[in-house]
Amino acid sequence: MEKLFIKGLVRKVVILSKAKDLVVIYFTLFILILSLTSNCGFYSFKSTTAATTFKTIAIPLFDNQTQEYGIREILTDSISNRFIRDNSLKITSESQAETILRGTITKYERAVYTFDKTEIVKEYIVRIYVKVALENVKAKKNEWEQDNLLGWGVYNVTLTPPETEELGKAKAIAKLAEDIVNKTVKSW
Repeated sequence: MEKLFIKGLVRKVVILSKAKDLVVIYFTLFILILSLTSNCGFYSFKSTTAATTFKTIAIPLFDNQTQEYGIREILTDSISNRFIRDNSLKITSESQAETILRGTITKYERAVYTFDKTEIVKEYIVRIYVKVALENVKAKKNEWEQDNLLGWGVYNVTLTPPETEELGKAKAIAKLAEDIVNKTVKSW
């Protein structure tokens, strides 16, 4: 009887050791897969973007063809701050820059975006259109240009307290700044 008991224990130990081996194998595979996929986040392809080709950029005040007072200063500051945060191009004066980012705000509009069940306006959208180009000073040509780059921001007037058009404008400007910096320094 003791022999049967010992044989049973030996079988359980063998089964447990096989199960532990499987757990170790699965855990090792999991860690391997996890490390392979997480390392992909740090890998990037070399590209010939403005950030790798150039070191400096000037950002003169954008022109404003709209009736929105002060928007050109806010947009230009926002783009400059975004480049500073990105840290891939140094902002300098036009006389010392290798590239110059020139732009014109061509259109500003606020429109109804959504209604509630009773057809009362719930959200508005602010759309800001710009014409923008990155000029290569040395080659005297544009590295890129876009005539109707759109930045937009939605704000909800039914919240307490209600959001304002200024918030929608800020969101639209932030989106424009992000898109312009990305277009300038990142190429996929």
